[in-house]
Amino acid sequence: MAGRTSRDVLGRGLGVLGRAIREEPRIFAVAVTGSVLFGAMTVASAYVVGGVVGGVVVPAIDRGSVGTGVLALAATALFGISVLRVAGIVGRRLGAGYMQYRLQAAYRRRVTRRYLQLPLSWHQRNATGTLLSNANSDVEAAWQPIAPLPFAVGTLVMLVGAVASLFVTDWALALVGLAVFPALFALNVAYSRRMAPRQARAQRLRAEVSGIAHESFDGALVVKTMGREAQETDRFAARARELRDSLVAVGRLRGVFDPLLETLPSLGTLAVLVVGTVRLRQGAITVAELISVAFLFTVLAFPVRAIGWVLAELPRSVAGWDRIRRVLDATGEMPYGDTTLDPAEAAPARLTFAGVRFGYEPAEAHLPGTEVLGEVSFTVPAGKVVALVGPTGSGKSTIAALAVRLVDAEAGTVSLDGVDVRRLTSASLTGTAALVGQVPFVFDDTVRANVGLDRPGVGDEEVWAALRLAEADGFVAALPDGLDTMVGERGTSLSGGQRQRLTLARALAGRPRLLVLDDATSAVDPRVEAAILAGLRSSTGAPPASILVVAYRRATIALADEVVYLEHGRVVARGPHSELLATVPGYADLVTAYEQAEVDHTKDETPAEVAPLPSGLEIEVDR
Repeated sequence: MAGRTSRDVLGRGLGVLGRAIREEPRIFAVAVTGSVLFGAMTVASAYVVGGVVGGVVVPAIDRGSVGTGVLALAATALFGISVLRVAGIVGRRLGAGYMQYRLQAAYRRRVTRRYLQLPLSWHQRNATGTLLSNANSDVEAAWQPIAPLPFAVGTLVMLVGAVASLFVTDWALALVGLAVFPALFALNVAYSRRMAPRQARAQRLRAEVSGIAHESFDGALVVKTMGREAQETDRFAARARELRDSLVAVGRLRGVFDPLLETLPSLGTLAVLVVGTVRLRQGAITVAELISVAFLFTVLAFPVRAIGWVLAELPRSVAGWDRIRRVLDATGEMPYGDTTLDPAEAAPARLTFAGVRFGYEPAEAHLPGTEVLGEVSFTVPAGKVVALVGPTGSGKSTIAALAVRLVDAEAGTVSLDGVDVRRLTSASLTGTAALVGQVPFVFDDTVRANVGLDRPGVGDEEVWAALRLAEADGFVAALPDGLDTMVGERGTSLSGGQRQRLTLARALAGRPRLLVLDDATSAVDPRVEAAILAGLRSSTGAPPASILVVAYRRATIALADEVVYLEHGRVVARGPHSELLATVPGYADLVTAYEQAEVDHTKDETPAEVAPLPSGLEIEVDR
């Protein structure tokens, strides 16, 4: 099993390297040319040094003097070889580095692009920390062997040349080389076999540590308010210790193999000196040849390590590549069509659900899926407001997601102006419909950037118009820098209601023909919410839009032209609010419960009492 694992890692690792070469053949050719030049000059330097010692130094010692011309020629030869070696090093390193960083940048873009193409259902099954690791450390790991790869290829060429020159020099010395070089390769293969599972585990733990950190930071409010700082710290520390131990195991294995890999060439040099001395006494070789071969083994020690570096990185590379491929090969992409709605059309869009069924996939393959919607049919007429009302889990948010095609229906159709949303182009769909979700997301940027999003045709005038419609112009104007105010990460400098109004303004700035509000004003004062909806219905500052709103408050529901009442993923009743209130007991009970909860909430937020102070000043005392 271990042998098969080693061969599998080696084969798959070479496959990853082959892909890299196919993607960047020109840069790789430059790097390998530099490496081959370095290798050729390394072999040549051994024989030049041997020639200098045997032809210049030894005779000079015998005569007691050295000719200036001969010495100058030897120095010129050594200097020329050194210059060529430096040129080879520069070409190899620049090419390898450029190739490695280009591949890493390209695959980060590919992974990120794939994230954006995959549906929400896929993202819901994958932890954010894992996705961050895929786009960062896994990409780095996959292409880590690229840095030493050209050096290793050049070294292979150099080894072939070295062995050939050994056979030309003396068969006995060549046999020493044939014994040392395969031993080096075998040692590297054994190292790779033992390193593979350790590197795979380390990559997995990196993702888990990243995931726990991201979850803790993202949930800082819960951690703080629930007093979970110590527990979250312990949870992170436990997984960080596992990662530490895993990396220590990797380092320990390297600590065992690295000295062996360094020792073998030295042992080869010693063997060459022993065998070479015998062959010298026999008259089979000269002093110059013996020195050349011994020096050759000495200078080969470092380049041969390049092969070890590549093999050492292959297990981690394969582990990183497997994790990247899991993203790139993920299924569930929702391709767009080629139909375009009339871009000059300014009238509100008509949204139609016809026999729509939808269910979420199970977290594990052997578990059954969860049906969320069953045979849902209703229409949002052009220019009308339709409210979705139903108890928790009845499918309201799913309908909102289907309306803007964040997910696709399993059966039935969702259409805009009679066109199935699956047939629309991405630009046509996003230009027609806009969703404002339950949780407002605000970028760490200015108000202007958050609302405008650098969209063509959305200047300051359009931004202010959208802010007015969202009842947000007042608080934005009061900010220190107005539209240029930085709102902080996730809008930390704003209240919940302000963030919601800012995200609503963002959607309105694009002048959508269909606006989907998924409980998008839950943190806004009821009076402000009513003003927003009334303004949207009678807007003159922007083209009127059809509105599908997930509603809870009676005042909001009453503003709708029609109410669609849901239970257990099915439309139970449709009609005006007053009619459903009188004829559908479940609807009446739900709306009454919402209203009572709102009344209780309002009582809890009654104005603060005023308590007199001895000085005659007044101070607010919260209940």
